Amino acid sequence: MTIENPKTTTIVKERTDLRPEEGDHERFSHYVPKAKLTEAMVMGTPVIALCGKVWVPSRNPDRFPVCPECKEIWASMRPEGPES
Repeated sequence: MTIENPKTTTIVKERTDLRPEEGDHERFSHYVPKAKLTEAMVMGTPVIALCGKVWVPSRNPDRFPVCPECKEIWASMRPEGPES
């Protein structure tokens, strides 16, 4: 028999899933804040790109093409608008 107590409250906390995703992050370089990237490279902590990808950076981003979604988001954030 279950007795419910009307004075009891269940609190559910939302938490961002920071587990690295497999897939595209291996094929593209992504835009992240420079300070966060440096910290992640030194400490091995995950970063979140503009496109939402979460991963621990460990490779030279210059060797990969820029993520099209990150590039589009970055262009929309710039005051002069998208590049021609």
